[in-house]
Amino acid sequence: MSKNSGGDRPQNLKPDTHLVTAGRDAAAFHGFVNAPVYHASTVLYPSAEDLLAHRGRYTYGRRGTPTTDALEDALRTIEGPLCAGVAFAPSGAAAVSTALLSMLSAGDHILVTDSVYRPTRVFCESVLKRLGIETTYYNPLIGSAIETLFRPNTRAVYVEAPGSQSFEMQDIPAIAKVAHAKGAVVMMDNTWATPLYFRAFEKGVDLSIQAGTKYIGGHSDIMFGTISANEAAWPKLKDFTHTYGLCVGPDDIYLATRGLRTLSVRLERHQKSALQVAQWLSERSEVLRVMHPALPSDPGHAIWKRDFTGSSGLFSIVLKPIPEKAVLAFVNALSLFGLGFSWGGYESLVILFDCSTYRTATQWAPGGPALRFHIGLEDVGDLISDLERGFSALHAAAR
Repeated sequence: MSKNSGGDRPQNLKPDTHLVTAGRDAAAFHGFVNAPVYHASTVLYPSAEDLLAHRGRYTYGRRGTPTTDALEDALRTIEGPLCAGVAFAPSGAAAVSTALLSMLSAGDHILVTDSVYRPTRVFCESVLKRLGIETTYYNPLIGSAIETLFRPNTRAVYVEAPGSQSFEMQDIPAIAKVAHAKGAVVMMDNTWATPLYFRAFEKGVDLSIQAGTKYIGGHSDIMFGTISANEAAWPKLKDFTHTYGLCVGPDDIYLATRGLRTLSVRLERHQKSALQVAQWLSERSEVLRVMHPALPSDPGHAIWKRDFTGSSGLFSIVLKPIPEKAVLAFVNALSLFGLGFSWGGYESLVILFDCSTYRTATQWAPGGPALRFHIGLEDVGDLISDLERGFSALHAAAR
């Protein structure tokens, strides 16, 4: 590895520097800053002996190229020294299913937080159930009391913090301590905080999952997922992804690598703007409560402050009871907040949601209509003015 590559970087670099330098090899890239995009399937061997022995750095496009190596090296560096490897999937949902299938077998039992990303729940209740793997959902606030839910065949615990849409904070170190004592692995959806703001492996997580579609990509133009694993979990994950035939197209890999380089500055802006908007919303008379763990008023703030180093642009609010037509008028009056189910890009978004039909270990009764916001990179003053127009429309429709 040459200068400006990953091989000779000092070990005490800060995350921002790693984001820029990890995965770069000036010699291999002929001096270019970015990794080349290899559109590749067949790899030619220099001799029959090499082919028969599968001898060579690269053996087939699905097994890796310099393009995928650059991103894996960068992500592994950012995850920290406890990360042994990173596998890629063609979407965040595919990363979730890959992690689950790599660690579970027929007859196993898994504990899943009741506040999990809904497609994860659907996968558990359809594919895992069909394979003879049973799921029990638990209250995300259970902490070490999760021990009471373990069975002899419990092989994994799936956590997500904060909770999807409802933003409950889990005591992940406490849950991980119990899980490891019981011989179970801990999987986590770490899309909201990313490894920059939550060091999953240092908190006891064995497999850390991200929908790279969101903050890694950052520009709402790729479908991509990652599964990072510690030394104990990596061999099974690596073998499964190879056997399962998973791979991601080189252009999406390149865009993910490009997005990763600016992740820190984008997250910093998302965090700052979201906190400003969340605080402003918390002072509105129409708002019953704001669900954002970085706000001191949030029930999960103490855990967030202890375990996280930052927050992102996603949070939810509950409005005071109003007619549905008023809620729709509020949302429809917004011009800077798009209506869309993704998040993590540069644009602001809003959706209406109701968790009541798919929570089983807890009851979703927030006291009013719920909205989830993603705060993008627009000017905060403009976003707040847009929300003010929305509230004006709300009041007009509620008369």
